[in-house]
Amino acid sequence: MLVRTFVTLLLSAIFLLPSTSEAKKPPEQPYAELSGQNEAELEEHGHYTNKRGNLVHSPAHSKSGAIPNGATAQCRDGSYSLDPSRDLFAS
Repeated sequence: MLVRTFVTLLLSAIFLLPSTSEAKKPPEQPYAELSGQNEAELEEHGHYTNKRGNLVHSPAHSKSGAIPNGATAQCRDGSYSLDPSRDLFAS
C-alpha cells in the first residue's frame, strides 16, 4: 500500500510539473525595439521579467531629465518605470 501511494504521488508530480517547452522565452527582439525606447537616452540599462512573464526595462532616469519615452509611472527615487503593466500615465 505504501509503495502504491508513493508511485501515485511520484506520477502526479511528474505530470504537474511544467514542461520545458511551455517555459517563457525572452523575446527575440531587444526590449528597446519592443518599447520604442532609445537606450542611449537612459542612464540605467537593466531589465527584468515582470510578474506576467514579460521582459521589461528596469526603472531608469533619462539623461536629459525629461520623462523617458514609454514611461508608465514615476518611482519614489525619481526614476521612471517602463513596465506596461504599471501604466499610471495612461489616459
